[in-house]
Amino acid sequence: MAGIYLHIPFCKQACHYCDFHFSTSLRYRSEVVEAMVQELELQKGYLQGAPLESIYFGGGTPSLLGQEELNRLFDKIHELHPVKPDAEITLEANPDDLTVEKLTQLQQTPVNRLSIGIQSFSEADLKYMNRAHDASEASACIELAQAAGFNNLTIDLIYGSPTTSHAQWAENIQQVLDYDIPHISCYCLTVEPKTALAHFVATGQSKPVDDVQAAQQFQYLMAQLSKAGYEHYEISNFAKPGKYAVHNSNYWLGKHYLGIGPSAHSYNGQSRQWNIANNSKYRKALAANELAFEIEFLDAEQRYNELVMTRLRTTWGVHLSDLDAKYQEYFAQQMAPFVEAGQVLHQAGHYVLSPAGRLLADRIAMEAFWST
Repeated sequence: MAGIYLHIPFCKQACHYCDFHFSTSLRYRSEVVEAMVQELELQKGYLQGAPLESIYFGGGTPSLLGQEELNRLFDKIHELHPVKPDAEITLEANPDDLTVEKLTQLQQTPVNRLSIGIQSFSEADLKYMNRAHDASEASACIELAQAAGFNNLTIDLIYGSPTTSHAQWAENIQQVLDYDIPHISCYCLTVEPKTALAHFVATGQSKPVDDVQAAQQFQYLMAQLSKAGYEHYEISNFAKPGKYAVHNSNYWLGKHYLGIGPSAHSYNGQSRQWNIANNSKYRKALAANELAFEIEFLDAEQRYNELVMTRLRTTWGVHLSDLDAKYQEYFAQQMAPFVEAGQVLHQAGHYVLSPAGRLLADRIAMEAFWST
């Protein structure tokens, strides 16, 4: 099984924290879509005929695309790839885009799952992040989506913002629970280099992220969602039973995927490649029937490190049987101090992070990396 990711590199405005590739000019939107159609054609052999169990529109803001643009991409995908009848087909959407008219259009496409970038139900948080929607739209879009029959929803929330008090964070979580959302993704606010937020922090216009506050909000999140029956199946992701995200789960489990669009990444088990993060150069390359990407071939050590990094973040954890014999003893030795500290749970060669260990996921994984 495999998946396709389509990167839609357009946004109405730039969120202060975002370091993804996008343009706020929509002038060449249709040309980029046509270039993506051409890239699908040129890359039709990448997945070697594997059936698609997920198609994911990310960005950027995919909800800016019209019905005809989406169906143009879907038609090409179905022409070139076998798609499972029950494939998960996700479109990321901003709340301000999800009008009755937009939702009606989306019903005329194969999209069967919406990923809505709520981030917060607080006006102060949304202004701080420079989101395009307001608090009323954050609530209204969920109600409209559900009324239109889109019940397979996932909601993004951000914690750790200087504007997000513990009381507000509790309110954000409760609102999502009240809407009975089946899947929730929650991320700590991160100050990425070269973003507006990084500039504001560096110049004293914004407070830095308080690590203690962020950790407390993450712990509260884990406790509340566990109490509500959600499974914490990846560091940032919580789902009701049977509602895990197929597409993202496949990333963490090392399945193959093809990335289409500027800056999109692809992985086939032996190499990883990424498209040029420039809309103009991407369009011109595809107009000339050429692909514009860089590629990295992964050796055994890189594959081991990637498996450790991705699997340790998940409920599946790492089994020693997942690893080549060369790395099994080394991994077990590196995990031993964390097992003793109660941050990693170990049973019969299976290692998984404990709730305390989830606060240290990156550090624990890095300790297990193989370096020469």
